Amino acid sequence: MLKIKKFAAIDIGSNAVRLLISNIIEQKDAPTEFRKNSLVRVPIRLGADVFLTGEISEHNKQRMVDTMVAFSLLMKAHGVVRYKACATSAMREACNSAELSKKILKSSKINIDVIDGEEEATIIAATDLHRFIDVNKTYLYVDVGGGSTEFSIIRNGEKIESKSFKIGTVRLLNDIVKSETWQELENWIKDKTSDFEKIELIGSGGNINKIFKLSGKDLGKPLTYFYLTSYYKTLQSYSYEERITKLNLNQDRADVIIPATRIYLSAMKWSGAKDIFVPKIGLSDGIIKSMYYETVSSVVV
Repeated sequence: MLKIKKFAAIDIGSNAVRLLISNIIEQKDAPTEFRKNSLVRVPIRLGADVFLTGEISEHNKQRMVDTMVAFSLLMKAHGVVRYKACATSAMREACNSAELSKKILKSSKINIDVIDGEEEATIIAATDLHRFIDVNKTYLYVDVGGGSTEFSIIRNGEKIESKSFKIGTVRLLNDIVKSETWQELENWIKDKTSDFEKIELIGSGGNINKIFKLSGKDLGKPLTYFYLTSYYKTLQSYSYEERITKLNLNQDRADVIIPATRIYLSAMKWSGAKDIFVPKIGLSDGIIKSMYYETVSSVVV
């Protein structure tokens, strides 16, 4: 007997807002399948407001309301039965996030949970990583966002450490990451990886997904430190306009991809990793799985 239901995850990040709708496929004597049905991304870039002024602008508040109304209609059209909306770094720090959340709830009926960095790292680590990792290896999982980056150490297929740092692509673009924060991250990575003879990186986030797609590599094959370094230098050699016209990057990707690559390369350097695997999973995937296993709260539609 086959049973299919649809769950939705809304990820309100510092660079973009995403709606992921997934099919949950259950059948007797078989593991549950989580199959992506639809993904919508809107590049609102809340962090450009919050990290500089401390609040979300009137313009972006209205864009958020419009986006959530659209997401609500899409969920209804798809027949979504359960959802969770998570807001991360920008909404965490905005002084007017509670006011905006109330406005969104009133207009779209979508309830937003503003989660902290540790919960974000935990949800991300709940993704289908077991499909991509070797349980005999040790990994440093790096999820780069606009406002923060979440790091997890995975050993024998289990997460043993995780930490969130306020180093993100939008913060770096605006030159508001302190050298002390970089030093804290370097110390943490070196301390947590020093006991392992060999470590490999797992990278998630829109920027590394784009780099992996452009590389032409088969899914499951890693990008090397050499390749990523070479691509980083190529990106820096082009102007913002050239990255759009010649490298075929969207305008909201063409600027943040450079600081994102810097974060991945720094993590590889400090951990001694020579390869980075890109399974194309992230917070939205973790939300879907966490809802199904009821490790997080969610809203029944």
